[in-house]
Amino acid sequence: MTEHSSESGARVSTGNRQLDSILKGGLVRDRLYLVEGTPGTGKTTLALEFVREGARRGEKSLYITLGETAEELEATAASHGWSLDGIEIYELVPLEAKLDRQQTVLQPSEVELGETMNLVCERIAGGRP
Repeated sequence: MTEHSSESGARVSTGNRQLDSILKGGLVRDRLYLVEGTPGTGKTTLALEFVREGARRGEKSLYITLGETAEELEATAASHGWSLDGIEIYELVPLEAKLDRQQTVLQPSEVELGETMNLVCERIAGGRP
């Protein structure tokens, strides 16, 4: 990802030039960010821009999805004319959500955080659950 120096540390590009401009070069590296909003506000689009920028720069990219299938992410990317080549997608979508796509918003109580975190950590460490 593109790194910029600033008073607050090295920055990494979000993959969105306009947002990078507002953020004075991107996100501060080695920080944790939470993006939230109602459906349709662009959270998935922003996340895809970010991982695509990393993949473009040769960084290993893993997109972990809790609410959309890989097929839905591919469709979102295609709607923007993007490819997700070089990006690994890991679906942690509950089976119920895959079977009933009319329910697209998951309540926190529907996802067991401890188990989910274990699966994510295993995936990142290289053990494919």
